[in-house]
Amino acid sequence: MGRDTEDIEREIERARNQLAATLDELSLRANPKNLVANTKQTLLAKVDQPQVKKYALIAVGSIVGLLVLRRVLR
Repeated sequence: MGRDTEDIEREIERARNQLAATLDELSLRANPKNLVANTKQTLLAKVDQPQVKKYALIAVGSIVGLLVLRRVLR
């Protein structure tokens, strides 16, 4: 037994609504302001991790140490 037209129409309407919601979500995600905000938030979260802070301090300390050593050896 085949499906009746009302079931098919409801299914089509449901698919349209899902497609519209997906397109709305994609347009929000693709908005340049939102992309910048999300990227900034992600970078700040990465920088706040203890490992990143530790390695950043080591790198800065090494650079300062090399600069001081270079100045002393001149």
